Amino acid sequence: MEKLRTLRKQRGYTQEYMSNIIATDVSNYSRKESGDVRIFDDEWEKLAKALDVKVEDIKEERKTGNTVNFNDSSTNSGPFMNTHYNIPDYILENQQEYIALLKQQIEDLKKENEKLKSSK
Repeated sequence: MEKLRTLRKQRGYTQEYMSNIIATDVSNYSRKESGDVRIFDDEWEKLAKALDVKVEDIKEERKTGNTVNFNDSSTNSGPFMNTHYNIPDYILENQQEYIALLKQQIEDLKKENEKLKSSK
């Protein structure tokens, strides 16, 4: 989302500032800004308002799907050899967002574990 990134930098805003606008963590905002995670319409509106522009001035469309190649290289045969499937972005985005949440929970648990260890 190059338009968004460029305008944010021109305004002197950090990713942390922008992440607060859409009520998410910085790492998730970063993935949204890089196009790895979907920016929802309500988020586009909040971001545009914060940047004092119209949504159309910053919103960029994403590709409609990703191709995944399943290749059984161990036997060079089988039903998946050189087969390509289009997986809709929304499925991949949901998984990426879920993975990001799990990573955050892991980090939180590590911190909590360290606190418990140090209090002994």
